[in-house]
Amino acid sequence: MPAIVLVGAQWGDEGKGKATDLLGGRVDYVVKPNGGNNAGHTVVVGGEKYELKLLPAGILSPNSVPVIGNGVVVNLEALFEEIDGLDRRGADTSRLLVSANAHLVAPYHQVLDKVTERFLGKRAIGTTGRGIGPTYADKVARLGIRAQDVFDESILRQKVEGALNQKNELLVKVYNRRAIGIDEVVDYFLSHAERLRPMIADTALVLNKALDEGKVVLMEGGQATMLDVDHGTYPFVTSSNPSAGGSCVGSGVGPTRIDRVVGIVKAYTTRVGAGPFPTELFDEWGEYLQKQGGEFGVNTGRVRRCGWYDAVLARYAARVNGFTDFFLTKLDVLTGIERIPVCVGYDVDGVRHHELPTSQTDFHHAVPVYEHFTGWTEDISGAKKFDDLPAAAQDYVLALEELSGTRMSAIGVGPDRDQTIVRHDLIG
Repeated sequence: MPAIVLVGAQWGDEGKGKATDLLGGRVDYVVKPNGGNNAGHTVVVGGEKYELKLLPAGILSPNSVPVIGNGVVVNLEALFEEIDGLDRRGADTSRLLVSANAHLVAPYHQVLDKVTERFLGKRAIGTTGRGIGPTYADKVARLGIRAQDVFDESILRQKVEGALNQKNELLVKVYNRRAIGIDEVVDYFLSHAERLRPMIADTALVLNKALDEGKVVLMEGGQATMLDVDHGTYPFVTSSNPSAGGSCVGSGVGPTRIDRVVGIVKAYTTRVGAGPFPTELFDEWGEYLQKQGGEFGVNTGRVRRCGWYDAVLARYAARVNGFTDFFLTKLDVLTGIERIPVCVGYDVDGVRHHELPTSQTDFHHAVPVYEHFTGWTEDISGAKKFDDLPAAAQDYVLALEELSGTRMSAIGVGPDRDQTIVRHDLIG
């Protein structure tokens, strides 16, 4: 049985957690391959809301083994805090596996993240300040601490000392902060070692063996395509590759084993943090989408910037990821809007663009070209089949399908796991 990848098709917050949870009961393993506790999911089960930050959404599916892959950067304190919160609510977290090769967020990474953002001033990226970027930077610079290192105090101390030799020079001489002691960092990691030990595994081996045995592996990408460090709106991006190719790297599952790539796309567009956003609304419609859609960040509580659906962006994401399907979420939020604009192109200094402009400058100055579609007023939250939707809602979905270049296989009409219309099976 091949693997399935779920990828955000916009700037994140598209509802990947809902999609993962919907499929979770039918898959054997749910893997988080990238990001850290900056990549949250909101899942509603039986009217009860769960806000997941570091854990895969599959943690709530009793038939699935949740896996934190090697591409994730793990804040141990945040991990155990989240586990404890779910345990108190009766969820079973005992099956969680964590890759031995996953890199760990150290206290000095969080300090550096915050002071660097402040130092950048108006050029700040808008990070969560949780040390994700500095941890990935150390990983690439070969100064990182991996999960397996906390079980060997000698190696751990050597690696922490090597990292702090550089970090303390920056903190003291550039940022005018106190030096961080080696012992306090080593003690921090060692304090979590025994609780972490039973979760550690060679997760790439586990996942490939599972596929050999005909089991289904679902990879849920954190963040989204437009936040990909290579393919997103650089430099206003995350520090990993949340596009489909990054799922292979972050899990240890090769590309030939992936059969389906599902893009999660919201029926409008949102973004958190700084960076260009062509369809962003600064009027009452932006406030309407924000309020009706509950557009506040899972991890930070930050208000999400809101705009109309961007078909140019969706086509780009489909091409970069090789989507086989789209999962359209939050269609119900558009109920009651008389005419719904959809961005079908950009105008850049009088030149019409049907694809994403090559240069950052052009994209920053892109003005959306809109096509308008008739809205609907009927409540669609109880729709079970596509034919249950009002004709105008059906037309809107079909128009997005044509403009975006990939079939709309599932449609979210409410926050709960059963408020989803399935047009094409995402597994079979």
